[in-house]
Amino acid sequence: MSEQFEPDEHAEAAERLRRAGYSDADLQREIIELEEKSATAARIFDLRRIIGGLFVLYGVILTITGLTDSDAEIDKAQGININLWTGLGMLALGIFFLVWLWLRPTAHPTPTLPPEAVEGEGPRGG
Repeated sequence: MSEQFEPDEHAEAAERLRRAGYSDADLQREIIELEEKSATAARIFDLRRIIGGLFVLYGVILTITGLTDSDAEIDKAQGININLWTGLGMLALGIFFLVWLWLRPTAHPTPTLPPEAVEGEGPRGG
């Protein structure tokens, strides 16, 4: 986690957990689980996914609308099929965001257990 504890605060928190029946290894495993869940949530709610998906969805709708526009509707826009061109532009932008997400996914550092937690030893330095 991003919070940094002072040595006294860390010792007090560890002592409270030991009195409650938790070991340092249990605490470290819990922290790692929470960080993994947080990383998964960050990947799911990446703004590139949301923006790209919405632009693709609206782009498809506008492109279909542009393909089915009548001549009278095109004449209203001075002869330009604005729905078609806007839809294609939105599709291109949405696909750009999704490709960007695919090529450069968010990388989160994988936390590791400290050696004393893996070996089941207590904290060092008393």
